[in-house]
Amino acid sequence: MTTLKTKEELNLEKKPYSLSMLVGAAFLMATSAIGPGFLTQTAVFTQKYLASFSAIILITIIVDIIVQINIWRIIVAAGKRGQEIANDVLPGLGYFISLIVMIGGIAFNIGNIAGTGMGLNTLFGIDARVGAAISGIICILIFLSKEIGNAMDRFAQILGVLMILLAVYVAAAAHPPLAQAAVQTFAPSKFEFLPMITLIGGSVGGYITFAGGHRLIEGNMKGGAAVGEATKSATLGILVAGIMRYALFFGALGIALKGIKFDPVNPAATPFLNVAGTVGYKIFGLVLWSAAATSVVGCSFTSLSFIKTFFKPVEEHFSKFIIGFIVFCTLFFILVGKPVTLLILAGAINGLILPLTLGSMLLACRNKKIVGDYHHPTLLIVLGILVFILTLYGGISSLSGINQLFK
Repeated sequence: MTTLKTKEELNLEKKPYSLSMLVGAAFLMATSAIGPGFLTQTAVFTQKYLASFSAIILITIIVDIIVQINIWRIIVAAGKRGQEIANDVLPGLGYFISLIVMIGGIAFNIGNIAGTGMGLNTLFGIDARVGAAISGIICILIFLSKEIGNAMDRFAQILGVLMILLAVYVAAAAHPPLAQAAVQTFAPSKFEFLPMITLIGGSVGGYITFAGGHRLIEGNMKGGAAVGEATKSATLGILVAGIMRYALFFGALGIALKGIKFDPVNPAATPFLNVAGTVGYKIFGLVLWSAAATSVVGCSFTSLSFIKTFFKPVEEHFSKFIIGFIVFCTLFFILVGKPVTLLILAGAINGLILPLTLGSMLLACRNKKIVGDYHHPTLLIVLGILVFILTLYGGISSLSGINQLFK
């Protein structure tokens, strides 16, 4: 004899979720983090801290996992986007977070567009502005697809895997001292706090931490029964970004320990150029373009997802607004150039987004009106609070960047 199940029981049953969507969300988050700044930061810090930088990378990966798992589980359990949850926690907070995410998103997307132009300039020698225009069109084509989610997933996965393979090749060819790096991962000879904050902000700051989570919501992945799958996807995203970070680190370390000076204008290109000459330089151009293009897609999708719930036209014509966002950022770069002042301001504002968003998620994690019967693990809450304190300090410190606007 069968019994009828209640609506609540049916909602708690596990639903089959597309593996492509879960992996795609992970790669969307990872490739959103792996942008031009990601490449540059890794090269610069490796040159400064050498093998000790491995310890900073490891701690950053652990912190990133804590942030992502906390936020993605709560978003999926609530079945709402981050800004909606923030508004439920404190009316108006979601609007404020959406505003600063959009400001940061515009500035950083202009930087990402610039990165695509530089990548094609390295590959083919064409003008960076022409390269940016071509790249903008390629990114727009993704959002003209009838199945935007699947198109984003494939784009992020293909270019993400390509970047990692090329970076691993350079790392192996640079012959880094793996034993020395392993020792200094746990006993660094040099360690500073600010580089770690910089890496955390670059990998889960601003819009990045919501890129994959909002992709899962768009794929209708909601409810307490889905948090396990969300956890796997979030962890995979951080591991992908972590593998890329370590590959770039090992490549740069092998070159730095040989006493080779890094190009001050484009330090991330130095390991590629020294390992494989002109061919290596072209490989770097492909890595740079892939990193920048995937960041354009992730930034555009996530930034607009923060305002779609507040404006009905954006909700109804989501893809068209994303295309408009990409067009605006591309034209800004082509007509104005790289907006250094805007990037500095956005970087300072971006430093405050993570503690705001993480804090609001933690306040919502045990609120039954928001997450229903889902019970967020106490350990994750405790770890989340520790990271909140860490990132709040880092965010306040980042405000010092505003002073540079007036120098």
